[in-house]
Amino acid sequence: MNSQLVHVYLMPGMAASPTIFEHIKLPKETYEIHWLEWQIPDYEETLTAYAQRMCTFIKHDNVVLLGVSFGGILVQEMSNFLNLKKLIVVSSVKSHHELPKRLKFLKITKAYKILPTSLLGNIDLLAKYAFGETIKKRVDLYKKYLSVNDKTYLDWAIKQVVCWDQEAPHPDAIYIHGDNDVIFPHSCGGNCHIIKGGTHIMIITKFKWFNENLPKLITA
Repeated sequence: MNSQLVHVYLMPGMAASPTIFEHIKLPKETYEIHWLEWQIPDYEETLTAYAQRMCTFIKHDNVVLLGVSFGGILVQEMSNFLNLKKLIVVSSVKSHHELPKRLKFLKITKAYKILPTSLLGNIDLLAKYAFGETIKKRVDLYKKYLSVNDKTYLDWAIKQVVCWDQEAPHPDAIYIHGDNDVIFPHSCGGNCHIIKGGTHIMIITKFKWFNENLPKLITA
């Protein structure tokens, strides 16, 4: 066993399988990648409590923790309980101020409580929630990458995004965002690495950028 390996833990976005990271490849002599998976929450479980529970799946110290979309919100919460080498947040938000107006409206009106998540067995509707796109020609892609359609999880996850209360960017996080992200369109400002042409699913479509640049960001 190479005790000098840097362990990199990857957390997918809402409803997504960790197979979204299947094309993320880092030099094996330096890095070991670990995929994290969504656990079904108790409906009344706070995001803080859930983050603490997810930390039990981190089996090493001084790790790199990367999260995508809602997973990016989660890893920011998990970082409060871990000793990290690097925290990397992709296609997500730095604070609740960057949430789009439609999500802020859901919070004010509490309309998130009546969203039709029971219909999310419909892969097209689930794709809109998770990736910001309809199926179009991507039906096989979505069937492959969207794996969590449990109603309790989806109700809980939407509530956590809408009600997230982080006031300011995490001071130690590396934020990476696409300039064509329709889910979180207000997240390119401030201290952020911008990927030109990057959409909300750029961890899949721009994997070559990540493979080339993640080692540089980790060691910087």
